[in-house]
Amino acid sequence: MHRTDLPKPQETTTVNTAILRLTVNNHPGVMLQICGLFARRMFNLEGIFCTAIDQGETSCIWLKVDETDKLEQVIKQLVKLEDVLAVELRNDVRERISEMEAMMARID
Repeated sequence: MHRTDLPKPQETTTVNTAILRLTVNNHPGVMLQICGLFARRMFNLEGIFCTAIDQGETSCIWLKVDETDKLEQVIKQLVKLEDVLAVELRNDVRERISEMEAMMARID
């Protein structure tokens, strides 16, 4: 079944989004801590991509989030989490993220 009512990713991508790259320890519960932090601050995650790196000891998490006045505070809170090793604001990869979204939208 093909879904033709889905918006094209370039239609949903706005300049009001930010891309965060997190390097985290790779063990159960880390994603829950990160998502819980966003939920407690009523901050929506527009997209999440995660993959293991460094032979599985750590993971790279890409987050697509709304760029609001709360973003700076959320980043400060992420850095305080024990399992978060690094946080980078990576708006230079917006186009690549949009390409990944388009590819994922084609998978049925």
